[in-house]
Formats: sequence, structure tokens, C-alpha cells
Amino acid sequence: MTTLLGGDAIARLLSPSAAADALVRALADGLDPEAGTPRTATPVPAGELLAMPAAWRAWAGVKIVGVAPGNPARGLARITGGYLLFDGPTLRPLALLDGAALTALRTPAVTAVAIRALAVPDAGVAVVFGSGPQAYGHLAAALAERPVKRVHVVARDRARAERLARHAGGLGVEAEVSGPDAVAGADLVLCCTSAREPLFDGRLVPGRALVAAVGSHTPDAREVDTALVRRSEVHVEARSAALREAGDLLIPIGEGAVGEDCVAGTIAGLADRPPASSYDRPRLFKSVGMAWEDLVLAAAVYRAATDARGTGET
Repeated sequence: MTTLLGGDAIARLLSPSAAADALVRALADGLDPEAGTPRTATPVPAGELLAMPAAWRAWAGVKIVGVAPGNPARGLARITGGYLLFDGPTLRPLALLDGAALTALRTPAVTAVAIRALAVPDAGVAVVFGSGPQAYGHLAAALAERPVKRVHVVARDRARAERLARHAGGLGVEAEVSGPDAVAGADLVLCCTSAREPLFDGRLVPGRALVAAVGSHTPDAREVDTALVRRSEVHVEARSAALREAGDLLIPIGEGAVGEDCVAGTIAGLADRPPASSYDRPRLFKSVGMAWEDLVLAAAVYRAATDARGTGET
């Protein structure tokens, strides 16, 4: 019988930090992000459908994602979908997970791995661009990984930005709605938007800052500008995926401002990277989202659910 795991169960069974730990363990066990299967995108009247299959060791799975740009105006989520987890050796279906909830867990967990390796240990000021589920998830990841005391929220919708700022205040940090220039005083800049053009002036970002850009996965869209890419030590999930999908990098490469060698490292290297001794230029982590990440975390959620049933927990 296939187990059904909704959003509440996913959030209860795996914390952002535990999700980051699961990704690190998989990388340490030899998972190679460069070998990941590319996602496919199919245009449909409401937007597009994305298919993201993966297989590794005891597991296989596929996430089907719906991206419906018109949904927010209807009071609905822009990202929808589901994840079907299979037993690897037999391809027997094991679980169906809420795809949006899994994505909301996965992307901050990937960023958390980058924060552990690339953010200054005393990072106290974060700027969050966006006000949707990824903004909330990245705020939680930042608070779990660094001693953040102040948060600036930057978003197009003032009411939604204020809501996120109040949420951050309820977590014990000072929070306010700000403008893009807040990056000038940031230790962490978390870009969680559907923007297609740069969100801020990359020249303002201090050398001690980590910028994580997670909102786009198409070659013609970006959240950060060429100036930041040229200044930064750039890390990605996998070179193959970034140089196929990451407009944040592909646009500056197309301009001739940087070459493909602008990528200094990947998440596999970050998983066991020792803390840096100096931070003389910004670090940029560009994430496009990869199917192996969903597979690792779907399996971790399923294992946690199985363990909980075995101990009688609900």
C-alpha cells in the first residue's frame, strides 16, 4: 500500500537541519550530482509541467511540478505537484508526497549546506528577497545555521513582506521591511523570488556576505547581476546543471563578462569544506534545484514516517 505524506507530515518528520544533514550524508556516500538526469519542461495553458526523475541505491522517484504563474492572483500556490517514491530494486511504489511541501523543504536544505560552508560564522544580518514559502523556509534555515539577529525583508507585495517580518519577529529576531539597498549591510542575502531581472546592485554586497540565489532555473532569468558574479566566488550544485539552466551565470557568460570557469566549486565540495580563514569577497551560491535532492529527502521523510509508525508515534 502506498503511503501518503502531506505537507504537515513532511514538515513534522524532517527539520531543515536534518534535511541538510541527509544531503551531506548522501554526498559523502558517493552520490554524484553531475550525473543527475536533467529536468524536462512541458508548456501547458496554465504554465508548465516539470518532470524530475532520479534513482540512487535503494531508491527511485519522480517529481511532477506544476508552475502556474496566475495562481497567486487566485489565492493559490504558484508551485504545485507531487512526488512518487519507488523501491529501487523493484520499482514498487512506496509513497506519494506533497511535491510543493517537499520542494519547500529541499531548497532551503540545499542552501543550508552552502551556509554551513560559506557564510561567516558570526552572520547576524540577513536580507530575504521574496515573501512566499521559499522565503519562510530560507529564513528558518538561516536561523538554524547562523546566529542571525536582524532580518530585512524585501518584496514587491508590502502586505506579504510585513507578514514575513512579523513572523521573523515572532522567532526572536529584529525584522523590518526594507529596500534592495539593505544588502550593503548583509551577512546573508537570500534570493527567493520569481524575478527575471536582478534584484539589487551587486556592487553593494560586502565581501563578508554569502548570497544564495534559488528562485530561477531558466537560462533567461536571473536574480543577481553581472557585477556580483564578477566579484564573487561562485558555487553551484553541479556544473552541468548550472551551465544548462542558471541564467544568473549564463547571462554574464553570454555577455563575455565571465567564462564558464567562473564556477569555483560545487555542493559536493561544500559538504566537507572546512571554514574559511578570511572572507575578502562575496560568495555566491546559485541553486537551480536538482532531482537527486528531492529523491534523497523523499527517502529520508519516508524512513522517518516508517520509524514513527514502528514506535507508535503519529
